[in-house]
Amino acid sequence: MDDIVIRAMAKWPNVPVVYGWLALDRRGIWSIKRAARNSATETGIGFEPVNNAKLLEFIGRNYMHDDAGRWFFQNGPQRVFVDLAYTPLVYRIVRPRPLSFETHTGAACADLRSVWMDEAGNLLLLTEHGPGLLLDRDLPRGLEALSYADGHALDDERLLALLEDGDDAAGVYFNTGAASLPLALLRAELAPQRLGFVREPRPQG
Repeated sequence: MDDIVIRAMAKWPNVPVVYGWLALDRRGIWSIKRAARNSATETGIGFEPVNNAKLLEFIGRNYMHDDAGRWFFQNGPQRVFVDLAYTPLVYRIVRPRPLSFETHTGAACADLRSVWMDEAGNLLLLTEHGPGLLLDRDLPRGLEALSYADGHALDDERLLALLEDGDDAAGVYFNTGAASLPLALLRAELAPQRLGFVREPRPQG
């Protein structure tokens, strides 16, 4: 967290929190709510992507979660909870051999703890930074890392069985070249409960 944010929190400790203003999509792109527009061609409230490089860096440095698994951007003294399209982090591959990852905020991953696959074939990773979806453009390389216990690549027939039949993933591993972790299956709708995050934080009570 930035020092200027810590000082602002100490100076203004009771600033109301914000919900539904900031969103994260499945590719790690931030969007903010834009104000209503009153014109003949465009009205209503929607979201628009954040493109400013400095703002993106600021959000990334001050993005975290509370004990309830609600992820937020600490915008100075104000906590801005984030609506998630899927997971709170999006991981991308930064080196193929051995497979190495970083978050969509640019944080390098040193501790890959578990790997999951949902019913659509998406891979979800749990690292020291938290749970996240593997970026779609990196998914083919991620699926290539699936192997049997003896290191042989997973064949198409077994992969289809995992996806179509929900076959038991026993004996299937995610092999980075430096470590091999057992693959687990989960349904996307159960990911928040199993991995401990909230997709749409809202006021409690």
